[in-house]
Amino acid sequence: MTRQFHSPMTPGDGFFDQLLGGTDPALVQEAGDRAAAVLVRGARESDDPEVAERILHLAEEEGIETIAEVWSGAPADTLAGCLWRLYLLRSWVYADPTTVAREYDAGRIRAQVARVVAGVADPPGPDELKTMVDEVLRGIARGEFADVLLRAAAFARVVAAGRAILDPDATGPDARHMLQLSEQLEAAGHAELQHRLG
Repeated sequence: MTRQFHSPMTPGDGFFDQLLGGTDPALVQEAGDRAAAVLVRGARESDDPEVAERILHLAEEEGIETIAEVWSGAPADTLAGCLWRLYLLRSWVYADPTTVAREYDAGRIRAQVARVVAGVADPPGPDELKTMVDEVLRGIARGEFADVLLRAAAFARVVAAGRAILDPDATGPDARHMLQLSEQLEAAGHAELQHRLG
């Protein structure tokens, strides 16, 4: 008997339509978890070079609000929770790259190791930050997911350090949230290295 092989499901127009049609939040969450697993685990098994680009632009094609509805409530130590945080980070960089570049530049001195791990070109202008965050998301399909998470965590840590320097009070929610995001992504990266990220 000949076994048929199928290409892994990849994101595109209407990827989340069926997930949001249900009324049971538990079913939506379960379907969202499955979709996250397909994106992360299935993309790495694909030989299609376009998969990385489709994953990169998923939020633009589907809308960040749609992704939020499916994944924003997922815990940080799940694939769905990680993807939500990665897309949120990319959306934030694209929404205000000049401010992000200023904060990142300010944080480089205080967070030297994180700066190296993040891998942003020097000097870190708005375009360089967009390029970096896109390369991180392409890594979902092209590399190890742990590396994606650890690079994103390092980037967020440098920005958090920059916010603390630019705003010495740095007790506002923006500074705390960025540091928390960094810590969540780093913990998830280590969990992935230990094969505990589900």
